Formats: sequence, structure tokens, C-alpha cells
Amino acid sequence: MNISTILLIIVVAAVLWGVFAYNKFVRFINRTKEAWADIDVQLKRRYDLIPNLVNTVKGYAKHEQDTFAKVTEMRTKAMSAEGAVEQGKAENMLTGALKTLFAVSENYPDLKANENFLELQRELSDTENKIQAARRFYNGNVRDLATALESFPQNIIGNMFKFEKQDFFELSEGDSAAREPVEVKL
Repeated sequence: MNISTILLIIVVAAVLWGVFAYNKFVRFINRTKEAWADIDVQLKRRYDLIPNLVNTVKGYAKHEQDTFAKVTEMRTKAMSAEGAVEQGKAENMLTGALKTLFAVSENYPDLKANENFLELQRELSDTENKIQAARRFYNGNVRDLATALESFPQNIIGNMFKFEKQDFFELSEGDSAAREPVEVKL
């Protein structure tokens, strides 16, 4: 083998490695986008359930207007949030408002026995579980992308093509109440 053949093999190997590394980053980005779309679907389902829940509680707890207004306000903020960090903060506030709503429902035994209310609680609990699973899937993909962007020699391709880390979808540090799931009592 002569020198030019060896150099050609090295260049071809480097180009192939670069193509594979680039495609790996594209795969990570697409998986992250897909995972965020899964979260978005579940959050929309949650947002759709909340007005029905509020209206059901309103029928029994007419004196709790501040609570209803707070839940509605937090839902609106969460629906308009953009990006994982802002969305996480908005979801924390919405979860707190929902906990207040469920605490109010404890004062109304007829409401707790209402079939519609019980079904909405079950659906909301199911949705919360799906959000949690979607969040784990998303954060796992974000972690894999970050690891690839920080690992040598893949980081060369990542930096060359300006692939960027994504934000984790997580709860805020100081809010221990938001770390607890929405309590749904049947």
C-alpha cells in the first residue's frame, strides 16, 4: 500500500465517522422534539379537563370564587408558556392551584360523591401519570443529547454544526409542594 491509499482510507474513515456522528445528533434532536410533543399532548389533555373540573366544583362550592379564578389564571399561564423551563414553572403553579381546588372539595361531601367529579379526578390522575412518564422520556433524551455534545470526539461534530443542548423539563428547586403529585382522593 502506498501513502496516498492510506491517506485516502483515513479521509474516507473520517468522513464516514463525521456522517455517522452528525446523524446521531439529528436522531437525538428528533427524539427530543418527539418527546416534547408527547408532553404537550398530555398537558393539553390536562388543560381540557380543568374547566370541567372547575365547573363541577363551582356547582357545589359557590363561595370559592378566588380558588376558581386562581386555577383558571394558572391554566392560562401554563397554556401560554413556551420552552421547558417556563413550562415547568407554569406547571408548578398550576399544580399548586389544583391542590387548593381539591382541598376545597374536601369540605363538600356531596361533591366528593358526585360521579362526574370522581370521573374527572380519575382522568386527571391518569393524565398526571402520563405527564410524568412523558417527562421522564423527554429528560432522558435531553440527557443523551447533552452527553453526546460533551463527549469527545463527538463534540467536534456537535460544535461544528452548532447543535445545542435542550433544557430539562423539571420542577423548580425551592418548591417542595410542587414536587408532590396532585392528590386525588376517591
